[in-house]
Amino acid sequence: MRDYYDILGVDKSASNDELKKNFRTLAMKFHPDKNPGDKEAEVKFKEVGQAYEVLKDPEKRAAYDRYGHSAFDGNSAGPGGASGAGFSNMSDIFEDLFGDFMGGGNQGQPQSGADLRFNINLDFSEAFAGLQKDIKINTYVICSDCRGSGGSSGSQPSTCSGCNGAGKVRSSQGFFMVERPCPQCGGSGQIISNPCNPCAGEGRVQREKTINVKIPPGVDDGTRIRVAGEGEAGPRGASNGDLYLFVQLESHSLFNRDGADLLIEAKVPMTLAALGGSVDVPTPSGGKVRVSVPAGTQSGHRFRLRGKGMPVINSSNKGDLYVDVYTETPVSLNKQQRKILEDLQAVETSNNQPESENFIKKVKKIRR
Repeated sequence: MRDYYDILGVDKSASNDELKKNFRTLAMKFHPDKNPGDKEAEVKFKEVGQAYEVLKDPEKRAAYDRYGHSAFDGNSAGPGGASGAGFSNMSDIFEDLFGDFMGGGNQGQPQSGADLRFNINLDFSEAFAGLQKDIKINTYVICSDCRGSGGSSGSQPSTCSGCNGAGKVRSSQGFFMVERPCPQCGGSGQIISNPCNPCAGEGRVQREKTINVKIPPGVDDGTRIRVAGEGEAGPRGASNGDLYLFVQLESHSLFNRDGADLLIEAKVPMTLAALGGSVDVPTPSGGKVRVSVPAGTQSGHRFRLRGKGMPVINSSNKGDLYVDVYTETPVSLNKQQRKILEDLQAVETSNNQPESENFIKKVKKIRR
């Protein structure tokens, strides 16, 4: 018989994680469902299972390291003997490896109610301040007549004969044993012999439900909010699902948003940008803030107002408000205005418009 370590392709010092990893790879490689009719693959599959069963158990592994295969021979003087480790059902090995796939989870518990999704529309001010509001959803709620039990008044449930109260049944798929909720009792492990009329034994009925939800300040378009336990009621007393709110945020006519930061464009007269002054800028709270514009401010200059942006969700912090200042060129000039600009043009020097002069110099160099 081949050495168990060689079968799994590991050293004697291999950790449990290494054993499990190699076992998973080899078991999938030689599984009969992947190799139909291949007797050699079937033998290797069994060898892999036997090797892993021994080496994954510390006591069996210690015995194997000391006595080899004879540790599990009934005629051996080793510690295994006739009452030694032996080999358990193959399904136990795969249950250890694949967990819930082989039938983990709670026994005798019906499936919980489904989660629900609700799209909630908010305007900009609601997203900034946060709010509480009532929403209405058509869903399953606990039956008021039987209070979720599914049985009529005074009746008692009986043990399901299909699963003997376990709530799950096993079926064989090749070498795998797969557990599923019992189709006869729906996973509850009990049969309602005298069901409640309004809910037909389900323990829940479908109707419109009003839920008060809280929207925190700072939510953005696409924000998901979980409201625990406000999903569908589970059948026959099973736990409720959850409600997930998905925010759909209306765009704002002035503000552009980048996370918690906001951007706004402010148009100012050419004279204000040249001479200096101030401009009033709206804030997301509904107020205004005065921004000082130094003399000589160029079009496109950005000002940063710290802490004037949107709230950071679930935090006391706020983002920033960025103000991009753009100058507006005068139009529809009268004679007096035109004369003033012509006089200004006549006395302008390169120092007044350094960027324009720099551009002209670059163009001249290209022409050469």
